[in-house]
Amino acid sequence: MKLVFASVAILAVFSAVAAEQTGGDAANGKRLFMTVGCYQCHGTTGASGGPAGPRLAPNPLPFVGVKAKLRTASGRMPVFSEAVLKDSEIADIYAYLQSIPAGKSARDIELLNR
Repeated sequence: MKLVFASVAILAVFSAVAAEQTGGDAANGKRLFMTVGCYQCHGTTGASGGPAGPRLAPNPLPFVGVKAKLRTASGRMPVFSEAVLKDSEIADIYAYLQSIPAGKSARDIELLNR
């Protein structure tokens, strides 16, 4: 049990450090998300997901995971090589995904609680 807790704690710290290191530009990330076609499968905010692509936001995977997914062939996801998206542009897209706020819970939506 202690090993699992330690592993989770280390992963949380690593994720936070990786997010800080990206230092991306969320506004440019939004532009890139729309122009390279991410929105076509993941929705305009990355929050919808569905059969074409999973939900990416809020709370995206750690930066290293997002970058690895973009650089590696898997399923229907196209590969985005360095020639297509530079590492700094991936950091910008990641900053955009991090900027997406969580939606309201069903309990906080008045119409659903009537």
